[in-house]
This record gives sequence, structure tokens and C-alpha cells, in this order.
Amino acid sequence: MADFTPAAIKATVAIAALEALDIRVGTIERVEEIPRSDKLMRLTVNFGDHSRTILAGIKKERENPRKSKDARPFLL
Repeated sequence: MADFTPAAIKATVAIAALEALDIRVGTIERVEEIPRSDKLMRLTVNFGDHSRTILAGIKKERENPRKSKDARPFLL
């Protein structure tokens, strides 16, 4: 993780811009490796009324990406 540099914080946005987004909170139910990928993990996220499979570039970002299970991230 020594080679990871976080992105700079962006400027704030107006409330009107946020109202145009569909923001949902889901629970990560499963975290899986993607074969031959240095960055991607496959997340199964439950939003209550449905689940989605999402590919996220978190493998190098977290020391143990599997610890993300049961987390409740904000997803757009």
C-alpha cells in the first residue's frame, strides 16, 4: 500500500446538483477476487429491494479488501 496516493478533494457542489443523483446505501454481502486483475474486486451489494454486482478498483486501496463485507457504502 506504500505506492497508493489518494485523490485530491474536489470542490463542493450545489444542493441542486445532488438532488439530480440517485444515491443509495447498500450492504456489501460478498467480496470476490477477479482472476488476473491487480485492482478489481467483485462486490455483491444488497440495496434492500434488489442486489447488484459491482466491480470496484479497491484491491490496492485496502490492506484486506475482504474486510469490506457487511460495510454500508454510499453508491451512486
